[in-house]
Amino acid sequence: MKHDSSVAALAGILRADVRRMSPGERLPSSRALVERHRVSPVTVSRALGVLAAEGLVVTRPGSGAFAAERAGAAREPADFGWQAVTLGDRSVDPSEVSWLLTPAPEGVAVLSGGYLHPVLQPARALATAAARAARRPDAWEMPQLGGMPGLRAWFARTVGGAVSPADVVITSGGQQSLTTVLRALLPPGAPVLVESPTYSGLLAVARASRLHPVPVPVDADGVRPDLLAEAFAMSGARVLYTQPTFHNPTGTVLSPERREQVLDVARAAGAFVVEDDFARHLGVDAPPPPLIAQDAEGRVVHIASLTKATAPSLRVAAVIARGPVAERIRATQLVEEFFPARPLQETLLELVSSPGWPRHLRAVRDALRSRRDALLAALARDLPELRVNRPAGGFHLWARLPDGVDDTALAEAALRAGVLVSAGRPFFPAEAPAPHLRISYGRAASEPELAEGVRRLAAVLRS
Repeated sequence: MKHDSSVAALAGILRADVRRMSPGERLPSSRALVERHRVSPVTVSRALGVLAAEGLVVTRPGSGAFAAERAGAAREPADFGWQAVTLGDRSVDPSEVSWLLTPAPEGVAVLSGGYLHPVLQPARALATAAARAARRPDAWEMPQLGGMPGLRAWFARTVGGAVSPADVVITSGGQQSLTTVLRALLPPGAPVLVESPTYSGLLAVARASRLHPVPVPVDADGVRPDLLAEAFAMSGARVLYTQPTFHNPTGTVLSPERREQVLDVARAAGAFVVEDDFARHLGVDAPPPPLIAQDAEGRVVHIASLTKATAPSLRVAAVIARGPVAERIRATQLVEEFFPARPLQETLLELVSSPGWPRHLRAVRDALRSRRDALLAALARDLPELRVNRPAGGFHLWARLPDGVDDTALAEAALRAGVLVSAGRPFFPAEAPAPHLRISYGRAASEPELAEGVRRLAAVLRS
């Protein structure tokens, strides 16, 4: 077996072997499987874990893995056809989110992903913060509704402007915040303006909530205010979703002039602006103040998350709003999820209050700058025909492919060749005007992995 064979491939071979064995018969040792199939011990361990989850093998520490007892004769499968009538024609399509969360196969160069590689995550600081939080006598009690006061105050200070702790509600991560905010602001069937392209997870939330995303084009300076005004007028929308800082997928930063224009256009339309500020702490260059800091009339609903700068499972974020809309959002959040787990809130407060937090952010920014520049250098060397931007922060480059290239087919072929990139098409709420790739530099293990990924991608594109 080749070095880059997947866990799934080894599991398939072992599955066939186990089905030929008698119940209780011992499988070859892990060392023997490593030598026989030329894979790593980690691959063997994961493949056995797959079979154990399927009930085909039983693992006994110190003794090995054994073929499990055979199940009895299969019963007639249950008939669930009646559910089609009861559920009706509404469905929830998770594909726009699930591919973002699916781990890359072993041996693949990872040039896609929305989280830091583990070597850049503050694992030790998080462990220390979690231990301190768990030792508090009231750590597992219900938190104050709306969130821990200290955490709300920290988010308010970070955002600046006229924001106070009373304007902040703590939520269970950025994705949950999007769901809560859109459901609070809009009824089913309503239009919502979104940048084109935009974060595909937002499109999934909008469609699951039966909203109608209306695209507004983005260029090198962010969303276009002239087309934004036209979209408000034509659609009757009353909400714009925007990522003005280190936009996903393009990496653009909304220019200062356009920030004022976007607020003016929203004011003229009587609309809210939902500001997704997910990457503020990932700035290679210092980001501008958030839109909400320029908003004196409660028009901006701000979503702030620290998951991208820490670790995927630290699912804590904040929604900041003022006026009656704040009460609507707090009520919706309370009904949908009660409150985020207090130990997570306490852990995050410990982390951001520690002396190591500024050091961690500096280290992440330095690493992202180095990785971004290494990726740009590799693309200039091996794929000069791609037009790529130079983002001032975030995780992603936005690459314009040559005309006629199918970006989805290219991404699929690239994965078969051992490099994971993201096709641009899923980021567009309607038809894509041109083929693109989103190429990420935050999830790779190292700069050499980025270079190897570009080399593999170049070979696929030219074939």
